Amino acid sequence: MARLLAGVEQQIPFSPDIEITMEANPGTVETERFSGFIAAGVNRISIGVQSFQQPKLNLLGRIHGQDEAINAAKLASNSPLNSFNLDLMHGLPDQNLKDALFDISTAIDLAPPHLSWYQLTIEPNTQFASKPPTLPDDDILWDIYEQGHQLLTAAGYQQYEISGYAKPGKQCQHNLNYRRFGDYLGIGCGAHGKITLPAENKIIRTTKVKHPNGYLDPKRDYLDQLTQVQADELPFEYMMNRLRLFEAFDKSEFSLRTGQPMSIMQTALDAALNKGLLVDLGEQWQVSPLGHRYLNELLALFMDD
Repeated sequence: MARLLAGVEQQIPFSPDIEITMEANPGTVETERFSGFIAAGVNRISIGVQSFQQPKLNLLGRIHGQDEAINAAKLASNSPLNSFNLDLMHGLPDQNLKDALFDISTAIDLAPPHLSWYQLTIEPNTQFASKPPTLPDDDILWDIYEQGHQLLTAAGYQQYEISGYAKPGKQCQHNLNYRRFGDYLGIGCGAHGKITLPAENKIIRTTKVKHPNGYLDPKRDYLDQLTQVQADELPFEYMMNRLRLFEAFDKSEFSLRTGQPMSIMQTALDAALNKGLLVDLGEQWQVSPLGHRYLNELLALFMDD
């Protein structure tokens, strides 16, 4: 890790307040490794806990146990890291309100500066997709979200994006850049990137070769796809990211980020305002609580604009 970060810094000088996050599996976390990663330059660790209940971890196919998850969080808390995150899921198979709130309460007791709390989704070509489990119904899911949100807010966490909660000043910098439609390099097998070329008025998306055998083949280029985001796709591309944040955002930002006039999505903006999904603050837009609750409906308005 030290070698990797030193090589990156030779190519791209680091700012003094750079945030360097590494993902960690609770089943492989050891004090010695934490110390080594920190010495290498890592200053934030994201721990994939998912749940603090063994039956739920077994259903998810996780290799760690509930005690390991708690221990990993305690190790991170007692380390000199600037911050750490816990990944937690809700809406798990056969999960009830009590189980979900137990996970949230356990996470709060461990006091992570940042918590990613998101609902399980069934992805194609997975074991859950081939044999769908029984998931909580919409009423239970809403109770889980509402009461879990209340617990997190009471504990001093601020919801700054749909699935992100943080103590003041501890928002994930990568998340903020990504959601603000900033650029990022995708380096490594299967990595995605987004690059703005202002001089050419282009926004490029890149995808590296996904399969390890192909990525490691010296006769093959690392880059699998390079596509330009078309002008008529930019309203949805921009809003798909921007509307996940809870902060108000400048009306001028769309043009600054995309090079396109805001007028190309005026019809969608008017519809969002009329439906009460978006609020006009003068120089800024703000997603309403109703807009966050029905985010998919809000985003759909920008797909056809």
